[in-house]
Amino acid sequence: MVLQECTVRHAEETDVGTILALIKELALYEKEPHAVEATEQSLLQTLSFALPSHPAASQLSSSKTLEAHTAWSHGYARTLLLEVEEEGKVEVAGMALYFFNYSTWRGRQGIYLEDLFVREKFRRRGYGVRLFKELAGIVKRMEGGRLDWSVLKWNEPSIKFYESLGAKAQTEWMTMRLEGADLDKLAETGNVTEGRKEA
Repeated sequence: MVLQECTVRHAEETDVGTILALIKELALYEKEPHAVEATEQSLLQTLSFALPSHPAASQLSSSKTLEAHTAWSHGYARTLLLEVEEEGKVEVAGMALYFFNYSTWRGRQGIYLEDLFVREKFRRRGYGVRLFKELAGIVKRMEGGRLDWSVLKWNEPSIKFYESLGAKAQTEWMTMRLEGADLDKLAETGNVTEGRKEA
């Protein structure tokens, strides 16, 4: 597979509509089109965006870490956008939305990839590999330990793609989640204040 020419950059606030559209397209691909609760407003409030006041702030560099010269809006996750030029028009072909995590055993930070998506008409051009390379580069530049993500068990094409990159399935682990009423119920007793210990 030959990688076709593309550009990868971190999203700015003006990209929020594109990010939401990609999230909805991914949900459709994963057979859950009605599960998306995100809105442009909620994304603006929770995502961290590269601030355009810095020259070339959102542009990825292969030799320097973005964190060293880019200012960010407050938020909990960042988004890489991959752009291509088709017939004189720049289009967003895919995204990688990620946040930082931490390994206590390694004592090192890392990245959790929440969503990676390449639009159907742009697949099989090496763009998924390019996004993973950029993510791996960010991990290494910040001296991180690993890059984690999840995949649906039925998604065999993606699993094979990830394995081709060298990824290993963590079969001894099970994902656990609290949400909705169960989360609300548990939080009712979670009134620990700073400096106070609860058994």
